[in-house]
Amino acid sequence: MTNKQDYNRLILERRRKLEDLRQQSDSIFPNDFRPEHSAKYLQLEFSHMSKKDLEERNFIASVAGRIIRNRGAFVVLQDSSAIIQLYVTKHAREFVKSLDLGDIIGAIGSLQRSNKGDLFIQMDEWRLLTKSLRPLPDKFHGLADQELRYRQRYVDLIVNPKVRDTFRLRSEIITFLRGYLNAKSFLEVETPMLQVIPGGAVARPFVTHHNALDIDMYLRVAPELYLKRLVVGGFERVYEINRNFRNEGLSTRHNPEFTMLEFYQAYADYLDAMNLTEDMLRNLTQSVLGSTQVTNTDHSEETGGYRELVIDFGKPFARFSMFDSIVYYNPSINPENLDRLDSARALALSLNIAVKDTWGLGKLQLEIFEKTVESQLEQPTFITQYPAEVSPLSRRNDSDPSLTDRFELFIGGREIANGFSELNDAEDQADRFKQQVLERNRGDEEAMHFDEDYIRALEYGMPPTVGEGIGIDRLVMILTDSSSIRDVLLFPHMRPE
Repeated sequence: MTNKQDYNRLILERRRKLEDLRQQSDSIFPNDFRPEHSAKYLQLEFSHMSKKDLEERNFIASVAGRIIRNRGAFVVLQDSSAIIQLYVTKHAREFVKSLDLGDIIGAIGSLQRSNKGDLFIQMDEWRLLTKSLRPLPDKFHGLADQELRYRQRYVDLIVNPKVRDTFRLRSEIITFLRGYLNAKSFLEVETPMLQVIPGGAVARPFVTHHNALDIDMYLRVAPELYLKRLVVGGFERVYEINRNFRNEGLSTRHNPEFTMLEFYQAYADYLDAMNLTEDMLRNLTQSVLGSTQVTNTDHSEETGGYRELVIDFGKPFARFSMFDSIVYYNPSINPENLDRLDSARALALSLNIAVKDTWGLGKLQLEIFEKTVESQLEQPTFITQYPAEVSPLSRRNDSDPSLTDRFELFIGGREIANGFSELNDAEDQADRFKQQVLERNRGDEEAMHFDEDYIRALEYGMPPTVGEGIGIDRLVMILTDSSSIRDVLLFPHMRPE
């Protein structure tokens, strides 16, 4: 295929074949063939049997799938599990000649082994199940265009086995997380995606309109406030694997629609959540990947090339307060300059941070941390004691009320999780919501709304609780060595063609 004209010509040829088939039969897209075996099952179940053993066994296999290669005497069939060869018998030759790569067929015949040792099915019976009208990408180059791969994920999955493996692994990761929490007596729940008041995160929401109620509603930015209502109601351990929506830009780490795991545990604090998270991820990597060491390919700005980063989930995760991490990773910074509003502001400006007049000391420290420390946190690291100014839902620290009992987990320079001891003081929470409203009135579109019903729920009494959100997409990126969030989303958001 050399250009668009050739491509269109191939499509026309396939459409002509389809039209010929329509003339020959009324049922050219049959739905009555039931394959009894998968390619993977056959490869595993009969891997130990020799050519002679198979001939004596005379096992009749029944498979269905897509033709991805035609080698003359053999065609290669691909189903959802693996590939297997079909031997083109004398009676099947005319049928195979009529096929195009991408056609979906069913085949039945004896399972045998070639002189080279490869398993194959002798085509004793066959049926065309679906006619493919578009050619598959060239087998040597595949679907190389990155943007096209994201837009036409269905083709990407057909021709790139590694992509299918990534999404199988994603499913296994989510299954493990669900099983881990279920085993610890957490209850899986579902909370509203459409909300009258968006809350639970500092983020700009998507707005929609409910026609029957004639009110604007919001796609949720987080399920947090609803999950904590359930803790008030008596469910002491709850979690949700949820879709969140945030009206923000696109990047290699951001997609407007993403998946989070959020869980809440009564009578526990942020230290308990860190311990649980460390144990959960260590067991996850060992169980799903077979090792607590995960290799990531990291782009090195210093050398202009790439380096392999081995992330070790088996070792104890490092723990720093946010303040201490800035000092540790920036030896040239005087700690005293971080502890005063004027000097912290000057330091932020020297780092080319676009400082706003409304920022307090806590916000300045956070911006300095994100600018100078975050990308250096390659091994799993908990950053704790975030300023109350940037943590509107977190419980204040007993020793220093300007800080909160909050942590974030960073791996490979990416924020993976955010958790904290929950604020269960209804009056303190109401005051913080009021401060957020002031920020919104000053033009901060990401600041939170005042949620009166949530305050009312807290007034009934919420037990001491810890909560945490883990970004599933970013976690899968690390565990599959994917450089972009679009590589781990089946259908990432793209600009319209």
